[in-house]
Amino acid sequence: MRPAGLCALSLAALGLLRLLGAPWGWSAAAALGLGLGGGGWRGARILLKTGPRDLFGLWVLLRVRLNLHRLGRSGGSIPALFQATARRFPAKAALVDAASGSVWTFRHLEEFSNGVAHLFRDLGFSSGDVVAVFMESRPEFVGIWLGLAKAGVEAALLSSHLRGAGLAHALTCAAAAAIVFGTELGEAVSEAGSLLGPRLGKFSWGSADLGPIPAGSRPLEPLLERAPKSPPGNGPGKGLDDRLFYIYTSGTTGLPKAAIVVHSRYYRIAAFGYFAFRMRPDDVIYTCLPLYHSAGNIMGVGQCLLHGLTVVIRKKFSASRFWDDCVKYRCTVIQYIGELCRYLLAQPVGEAELRHRVRLALGNGLRAELWPEFRRRFRLRQIGEFYGATECNCSVANLDGKVGACGFNSRILPNVYPIRLVKVHPDTLELLRDSRGLCIPCSPGEPGLLVGRIDQRDPLRRFDGYASAGATRSKIARDVLAKGDQAYLSGDVLVMDDLGYLYFRDRGGDTFRWRGENVSSTEVEGTLSRLLEQTDVAVYGVEIPGVEGRAGMAAIADPEGRLDVAGLYRALTPLLPPYARPIFLRLRPRLDSTGTFKLQKTRLRGEGWDPRLVPDPLFVLDPQRGRYVPLDAESHARLCSGKSGF
Repeated sequence: MRPAGLCALSLAALGLLRLLGAPWGWSAAAALGLGLGGGGWRGARILLKTGPRDLFGLWVLLRVRLNLHRLGRSGGSIPALFQATARRFPAKAALVDAASGSVWTFRHLEEFSNGVAHLFRDLGFSSGDVVAVFMESRPEFVGIWLGLAKAGVEAALLSSHLRGAGLAHALTCAAAAAIVFGTELGEAVSEAGSLLGPRLGKFSWGSADLGPIPAGSRPLEPLLERAPKSPPGNGPGKGLDDRLFYIYTSGTTGLPKAAIVVHSRYYRIAAFGYFAFRMRPDDVIYTCLPLYHSAGNIMGVGQCLLHGLTVVIRKKFSASRFWDDCVKYRCTVIQYIGELCRYLLAQPVGEAELRHRVRLALGNGLRAELWPEFRRRFRLRQIGEFYGATECNCSVANLDGKVGACGFNSRILPNVYPIRLVKVHPDTLELLRDSRGLCIPCSPGEPGLLVGRIDQRDPLRRFDGYASAGATRSKIARDVLAKGDQAYLSGDVLVMDDLGYLYFRDRGGDTFRWRGENVSSTEVEGTLSRLLEQTDVAVYGVEIPGVEGRAGMAAIADPEGRLDVAGLYRALTPLLPPYARPIFLRLRPRLDSTGTFKLQKTRLRGEGWDPRLVPDPLFVLDPQRGRYVPLDAESHARLCSGKSGF
């Protein structure tokens, strides 16, 4: 018998003995004996090291699958699940706004969202209509999209960074009929002006003291005060496969794409987090991640809506207040992105970090070199690192705290969760195929593109795509693992070790991650090129030592040396969100292109931003002065030493 088959048999024996109540020691010894007796030394090693991990992962997978099956048969939906939660915990705190200190009980959230549902039905919105939500993170954000869902209306959750044409594009691609905006973002709505179209309904939320209210907007609060607070009653039924809302992801070919989140996907993401990281109903989650992203709004808030946990929302991350908040609200779980962890470690030791009750840090992007120190200093029992995009069907999670890993795939039972790493061209991410026309799987240690086999009948493997059919097709490949199959292309390069642990290697294509956001180099290139009268521009991500993600660098064709570098950042500010504005500039006489007229970035990316090695003029953003300044050897050394200010 092959080692993999022998290991599978041994693992099955281990699982059976545990189910029958045998102690772990006896079970492991029996399984090991089976493995060694068959001569599977290598397989037995894998079994011993990964058996408990794989069994627990299998239990989580089966638990979520069974729950989805039950919900599908009963016609479940996210609003229905929340209503059941609210009935169990009516007086318990559901959402806490750390900025204002206000506490929303489950009853309050239920009645608020009921009022939103009644109101929008009375305003003439019906099942399948789309209403955009454009505000900073706070409990009202959740109550509004949840209320829209109760009315059968799909919310488009807009990034608070969107401005101008980007805001108009986000509304157009989701076919939004109206927008609910916080008055703190009223100026952005006003600036977009005629780009939004005359038929777009506008509803404001909040005081006029926070920002201007565009003409033609209707204040939502007085309308909501008059709306009934009782359940809205039966409207057009929404099932697990129907659309809940849209979350925007950075497109590799330009402006953000509206990713479709159906009810089953929302449940799947939240439930996997709950069971995989052993959360409990009495946990209190602290999140300062934006609620227009899936990490904050599904992995975080989803625990409140589905499982009755309390979620504390801080609209903006503050390193100095972080642990004080955790102590004040008795938090037991925190959400992070890698940059956040680095900022916390850079803070001086404070009293609050010694008094908190946090046991689990849940997130992604924590660098392996920071992992042990972050866990030790803040006395965390578990780092719950995971990988996954809003729309993907190949999410993975680190269940046992392996340092640096973002998840795993079983080496023993790899087909239980059909994801693979496949070989691609390193520059273009073009799939490499064998003589049969199938993709070539990677061996342990070989970096490859993560793909997930698609099965639309299976809620764990379905791919719902985007509002744009063209964008959906671009993420699907055929004949990947077998003839006639389909697989989702993640766009990310990972590597797997011999025990099946997966490590994030790079974001491929024309997208890179900076400040916890995906940056589309194509979008930044287009903005810069238009600003500079169609000059050739190549944008790519480069690493800064000790800083998570990749900083944007723009190589600009400037043959006559006339570019106004000093004024460029000021001109870019209203056109791009802060995370998308390039950190570095490189001015070249011309930019090389391929035979198909695509600008070549591979060599530029490899040459980096060291002025001793790059022959062209280099500039770096000075955040304090708000302008680009020359990058010399001294400033390069300062950035490399960690004194970057980024």
